[in-house]
Amino acid sequence: MTFLLNLITAAVLYGTPLLYGTSGEILTEKSGNLNLGVEGMMSIGACAGFMVGYQTDNFVAALLAAAVAGMLSALIYGVLTVTFMANQNVMGLTLTIFGVGLANFIGVFMLEKSENGTLKLPDAVTAQMRNIHIPGLSDLPVVGELLFSYNPFVYLGIIIAIVASFYLYKTQVGLNVQAIGENPGAADAAGIEVTKWRYINILLSGAICGIGGAYCSMIINGGVWLRDSVGGLGWISVALVIFAAWKPINVIYGSFIFGALRVLKYYVPKNTYAIPTAFFDALPFIITALVLVIASMRKNKGAHIPAHLGENYFREER
Repeated sequence: MTFLLNLITAAVLYGTPLLYGTSGEILTEKSGNLNLGVEGMMSIGACAGFMVGYQTDNFVAALLAAAVAGMLSALIYGVLTVTFMANQNVMGLTLTIFGVGLANFIGVFMLEKSENGTLKLPDAVTAQMRNIHIPGLSDLPVVGELLFSYNPFVYLGIIIAIVASFYLYKTQVGLNVQAIGENPGAADAAGIEVTKWRYINILLSGAICGIGGAYCSMIINGGVWLRDSVGGLGWISVALVIFAAWKPINVIYGSFIFGALRVLKYYVPKNTYAIPTAFFDALPFIITALVLVIASMRKNKGAHIPAHLGENYFREER
């Protein structure tokens, strides 16, 4: 029982950045834009959140900085693809290259300015990120550890996924956004402001991805700045959108499944099987590749993928 509890807890902690990245990407894709720059937005958010937390000793300020930085990076993508009609795939890849490079550049610059060559979050920030203790609930056997013993990032990510699902499927605005992704010309003819709502969803996506990046640099890396702190999780998030069938509510369990794959190597008894540790490191990416291959081979794209995903909307051609 202890082994299982530890595995589930670790899966939740390591799957949380995927929860943010995937939820954000779904908002963008449901409006018809395919943004492959999740890795870049998360990297910029990771850098901004960590550096602001390092300078201000304030967790809330770090969280807001990560969201704003992710939003600004998404704005670059939005301007280029929505306003200037640039190729969405190319701009997404460019955003990833730019975001990762910028985050590493700022990190190296700050490391050179530090006294001992390392950057570590102040104790004041670390204390604010500790696991939340809910009197009565957190002390419950088994259930308390499984549900009520995580840091604020985890609960915020779950709330965002639930709110995003409600927004897309239970509100008129969300249904309008889905209509844009299905047929922007018809949505425009029905009076829905295509450009406006694409921008709004792209910016919301950037903010959510930025917070997910901050989780990587501030929690997973132990509060110490490391190069490439996101480590490819943005790419897994893009694939996880397919796994979750473009439904934010499904991302909650999907991200935790992939989180379990990330920590599996720590829970498989060593020397029991002749499997190298490197295999377990590569396992999340192998599963990601399989998800993409299987999805591309399916004759029926499924009922949830937006019909005009990745296509720019030229109003004059309506």
